[in-house]
Amino acid sequence: MGSNDFVTLFFLVAAVLIFLQLRSVLGRRTGNEKPPFDPYSPRDLAKGPGSDDSKVVTLPKRDDAGDESFAAIDAFAKPDTALNSALRELVQHDPSFNPKEFLNGARMAYEMIVMAFADGDRKTLKGLLSREVFEGFESVIADRESRGEVVKSTFVGIEKAEITQAVVRDNEEQITVRILCQLISATFDKAGTLIDGDAEQVTEVNDLWTFARDIRSRDPNWKLVATEADA
Repeated sequence: MGSNDFVTLFFLVAAVLIFLQLRSVLGRRTGNEKPPFDPYSPRDLAKGPGSDDSKVVTLPKRDDAGDESFAAIDAFAKPDTALNSALRELVQHDPSFNPKEFLNGARMAYEMIVMAFADGDRKTLKGLLSREVFEGFESVIADRESRGEVVKSTFVGIEKAEITQAVVRDNEEQITVRILCQLISATFDKAGTLIDGDAEQVTEVNDLWTFARDIRSRDPNWKLVATEADA
């Protein structure tokens, strides 16, 4: 037997001995072992390594979340009123809905849309408006630009914002909001001459805007689907 064959045989024997020792220490699989901890598994995220079922925090059931939502509705709109009933019906379809949070978001969206329309900011408008409303706004902006007109606006603030109607139609939540705001707005022609509004006078604007979102969608954002001036 050559020296190379002897070295090969030596390492082969050593490998077998090491394998047998590891097997005796680690044991064999019996089928009853706990699965390895997976940090990306929802189950393991709840338990964490080294924990047991008794330490798992149980999330509130859907009914519990609904009770909290109904309490928020009653705090927002007087019980036994048409608005309270409408909002309660909406919550039955969307337990995550909170009227106070929605109204805060509607106020922010109103200011963003009004200013984006004045500035001709189509990108911002497209993310906040339904397709039909965007097409209407974009048409006015394009017509204004074709004449070389410029709108200069200053948003003074919102005096009042209130939900007037809520309904669910074909898996779509729709909420109408009455908004009373103060705005300075003036339109100038391409020569810089004032043709509409007042560059210094504060004007009171009273609008009825309807926002909507698809209940089935994971997107929590609402979009403006209708506008009208409130008398």
